[in-house]
Amino acid sequence: MPRNRRRTAITPLTPRQSRGVSLATVAVLVCTGLVSTGGVANAAAGWSPKPSYTSTDKGDGTYSVPILRSDVPDISVERVPAAEIKEHRDVYYMISTTMHLSPGAPIMKSYDLVNWETVNYVFDRADIGDAFSLRNGQNSYGQGQWASSLRYHDGKFYVVFNTNNLGGAYLYSTDDVENGTWKRTPLGRALHDPSLFFDDDGTPYIFYGSGGTSAVRLNSDMTAIAQDYPNIFTAANYAGQPFIGGLFEGAQVFHINGYYYVVVITWPSGQGRQVAMFRSKDLLGRYTSADGSNTYEARGVLNSNGFAQGSLVPISREGGGTDWYGMFFRDNFPIGRTPALIPATWQDGWPTFGNNGVVPVEGTFAKPIKLSPEEETFEQQKGLVASDDFANDAPHKAYTDEQWTIPDPPKYDDSLIGVELLQNPGFESDAVSPWAGQYSATLSRDTTDPAAGSAALKVSNRTLNGSGPNQYLNGKIQRGVTYTVSAKIKYASGPSSIRFNLVADWGAGVQTMASGNVPAGQWTTVTGQYTVPASANVDSFKFAVETPWGNPQPASSSVDYLIDDVSIVGQPVTTESPSEAEIAPNGSRLDPVWEWNHAPDNRYWSLTDRDGWLRLTTGKVVTGKYVYTKLSGRDELTWFEEARNTLSQRTFGPRQSVETKMDISGMKNGDVAGLAAYNRGFSYVAVKRVDGQNTLGVVNRGQPFAVDIDQSAIENFVPGTTVSLGDATQVYVKADLDFSSPVGQLWTTFYYSLDGLKWTQLGSRVGPQTLDGSLSHFMGHRVGLFDYATKEKGGHVDFDYYKLSDTLTAQNKPLDTSALDATIAYAGTLDKRDYPADAWAGTQAALDGAKAARAGEFGTQNQIDAPERALSYQLARLGTLKSVTPEVKLTVTASSRCIGTSAYLAVTAVNDSDVPATVTLTTPFGSKTVADVTPGKQAYQSFNTRAGQIDAGTVTVKGTATIGGKQVTSSYDAAYTAAGCR
Repeated sequence: MPRNRRRTAITPLTPRQSRGVSLATVAVLVCTGLVSTGGVANAAAGWSPKPSYTSTDKGDGTYSVPILRSDVPDISVERVPAAEIKEHRDVYYMISTTMHLSPGAPIMKSYDLVNWETVNYVFDRADIGDAFSLRNGQNSYGQGQWASSLRYHDGKFYVVFNTNNLGGAYLYSTDDVENGTWKRTPLGRALHDPSLFFDDDGTPYIFYGSGGTSAVRLNSDMTAIAQDYPNIFTAANYAGQPFIGGLFEGAQVFHINGYYYVVVITWPSGQGRQVAMFRSKDLLGRYTSADGSNTYEARGVLNSNGFAQGSLVPISREGGGTDWYGMFFRDNFPIGRTPALIPATWQDGWPTFGNNGVVPVEGTFAKPIKLSPEEETFEQQKGLVASDDFANDAPHKAYTDEQWTIPDPPKYDDSLIGVELLQNPGFESDAVSPWAGQYSATLSRDTTDPAAGSAALKVSNRTLNGSGPNQYLNGKIQRGVTYTVSAKIKYASGPSSIRFNLVADWGAGVQTMASGNVPAGQWTTVTGQYTVPASANVDSFKFAVETPWGNPQPASSSVDYLIDDVSIVGQPVTTESPSEAEIAPNGSRLDPVWEWNHAPDNRYWSLTDRDGWLRLTTGKVVTGKYVYTKLSGRDELTWFEEARNTLSQRTFGPRQSVETKMDISGMKNGDVAGLAAYNRGFSYVAVKRVDGQNTLGVVNRGQPFAVDIDQSAIENFVPGTTVSLGDATQVYVKADLDFSSPVGQLWTTFYYSLDGLKWTQLGSRVGPQTLDGSLSHFMGHRVGLFDYATKEKGGHVDFDYYKLSDTLTAQNKPLDTSALDATIAYAGTLDKRDYPADAWAGTQAALDGAKAARAGEFGTQNQIDAPERALSYQLARLGTLKSVTPEVKLTVTASSRCIGTSAYLAVTAVNDSDVPATVTLTTPFGSKTVADVTPGKQAYQSFNTRAGQIDAGTVTVKGTATIGGKQVTSSYDAAYTAAGCR
């Protein structure tokens, strides 16, 4: 008869007692730790954690698009098959653009393509020069690392990305994408939106370009470019096609069923951004075709709600087949560019994405990868943002140990400091030399209307914005020196005002040194300061005067003008140089959800100076002399943007609340510290210390953005939001971010408290924050903790925690502890003997935090949600690590029969386990124990009932064995039929 397993008991070799726990006692027992019990069904059923803040997993086997509610642009996704990582499932990794953030090029991981978490970064800092470190007036806003490509080949991982201002493209490689050290290889030139591709024979190529798709072939060891293939195909090759238009970039290459597919983002005039796909049987197209013709055919494959640039993603199916989905992002500012996993239907070798080409925003699709219930729960807890108690308990990552060669500080020629470097700066000589005209400009001395002295220089016959005077300063300019640059300019007719740029050119593109608006008809001084970067070629340094470029050329390009008293004077050197201490690890380990606004100075932040707190120390005083080097107008930066060591996370929509506690006792006069929702436009709550007094208030900087700004005035407190903090040394602040009222705008409401329980709103909500059309930052808004000095360096602020919620105070919801209570109760049902020790320790720590929070009072939903989310993550992780209960496997049968007039009961137990077992056969008519029944053998006994008739009944068989160091007993029941023998 079929066996029927009854139960399995597991006993360590050191005996212990088991105990049961009623649901009524859980609340008491969780006060002392995780309960050792087999489980409480009601408590387990009550724990049903919500997905992470950035996930759109609905928990019912579906998800909505976009799949992530945070900024993850320029995505590249790579699959690593299960067979190559010795797992039972494929794993996916994704990389994205982080521009000026540090660490950068995040490696995100997923098992289901819907839920993602950051597991590593490719680099700690993209460069140690000034531009990536907010030094000496330089910055990388909107530049830095762009459009990474992630690929796995022959057991190694490769990443290639372009930098707009840091020396072009770089290739990184590692054996271990999650924990390994990355090798950095400069490729020596820019490659716009690069995409790495390994052909079937292993040959590595990088495809790139804007307006057309080109490629380069790398050498065999992937250290240099070996050959160029420009313009394999261009937008012009498909003129007239409705899906062809602007951008035409972001190419990613895939080889599917004999065709090479290239996926490109396009932006046709009058339409939204969309996906075009190109395919050919020849990878290099015209370069390998017999007649040199373009072999790539084209088709528009997705034009719906702006879902565009991204990656194709392979998904393994039973039987060895592969489905190909799309992972494309759409603009969702001010949150950012948010990705969507979009299914595809393929026909005749071409995909149709979504529902017959339609992808509704917030539309739902079935998840393409099925996991176990435990794995599903854990995946849903993973996200790209997290609360943090700054416990310095994040795992060590190899990228923090990057090795850099610190250059020797530059040496300066003091004879070239503080003196005029230009010859004939006031045009008092009889000739205009050594000035020369460029781009057809004519230069002549004018004595009718000089600004000073006897003559000025007249610039005429201008046809281009660059038409104007120049003078070479070869050997006079010094790297790292800050120069005061000025000129007096006047023009008589043309536009009412013209912006003039005083520029430098050393062969790497024109760099604006100073600029200013000049009104018609009056002499105006254009002046500014500029620090010559270390990359400048000072042996070929041209100074020139230009007006802004435009296409077509603006009216200002043809205006004649006078210029006088031109000056370039080097200032005494106060240049910062990179140092070992600035870069070296400081013993503090942040969770990978955090990134710095530019590379940090590790001397001025710490998680170890005060246990359980983040300390930000001011390392320098803001200058107000930083400008957007990306923008031709040289727009000035605010003090907030100049501040180094601003620590930030992504925002998430549609609503987000962030709470922190600040200790302000270490601030110095002129210090400003607080909590910001920021991009180029920003809103923040901060403490300002002036004349020994601390004042709390709100700052809001919105559009339009002026080129020249008053930094102090921009960051004045909004009237009606200020509070004097008196003698208070600690203050709680909270920012509620609403991206939904209306969509496309961010409005933020700030609150403060002196005890964390009673909260007061600081004025009305502030905003709106929207996308900056100049793309000066070109990323979604972030939430940051900051501290900067306006008077003297050395002050500090401590932040106790960073607590998230998706509930805003303005929603007027009562504080809700039900999820926290259910999570604590469920934790109490678990037995630590079922789990790995390190995972159990992490859960215990999270439980301790949750219990401590629950034992106190709550003032915000953040204070409830943060410990619940932390504990739920650990519990979900435990669920995937629970040991499989070992059992002694037996096949048991029982049968009754007659021998003469007596009834007999025969019981057989076959040992199906891999180890010997002691088997005990128990019946109403006696029992029998058989020791050391080897695998595959049986224990058998025929019991004489000593009766002529028996009723139907059940026998019990127990098998006992040592499995995995534990004594395991499994019980089985088997039924037998009645028997009558007389």
